[in-house]
Amino acid sequence: MSFSWTPHRFAGGALALDVANSVVLRHDEARRIDRFAVSEQMRTFPRSAAEFCAERALFGEIAPLAAQDEADFFALREAIDLFFRKRILDGSDNHLLAGLLEAVAKILRGASPGNLAAATAHSALRLIAMPDPARMKICGNCGWLFIDRSKNRSRAWCDMAVCGNRAKANRHYRRKQEETP
Repeated sequence: MSFSWTPHRFAGGALALDVANSVVLRHDEARRIDRFAVSEQMRTFPRSAAEFCAERALFGEIAPLAAQDEADFFALREAIDLFFRKRILDGSDNHLLAGLLEAVAKILRGASPGNLAAATAHSALRLIAMPDPARMKICGNCGWLFIDRSKNRSRAWCDMAVCGNRAKANRHYRRKQEETP
């Protein structure tokens, strides 16, 4: 399946979250899509991240992954998702922190500086040290992880233009269905 890396795909607010969000509908095995399963999409992600990612000023150009870094990168992606999702849902992340730090350390010991894996590892470390972890949320529509940077901390969707509109349209549709005799 072909698609483009658009600004919506970088709605997480941090490179590490955008990488974790590369698995669409993660918890729905029947509809789950791994955007990195196609090597061309994986090769074009760093270029798009340099254009759309909220942390683009920190990284500038991000080099693509070397083939030998892919397994460790995927392990890091899954550790990021597992740790931050658990932290958001119930705050009990202590045993998962060790796994995330091990995945980060493995990347930083072996990956080329400036490539996607190293940049993602640095982004994950910044998120771990985030001064207000309660700002990290899970989208009520698609399940993506994102940072709520709204003034009143009321953001419910990763991207209002996509998920917010879908959720509102769905609510409207259900209301109309209930009103129909």
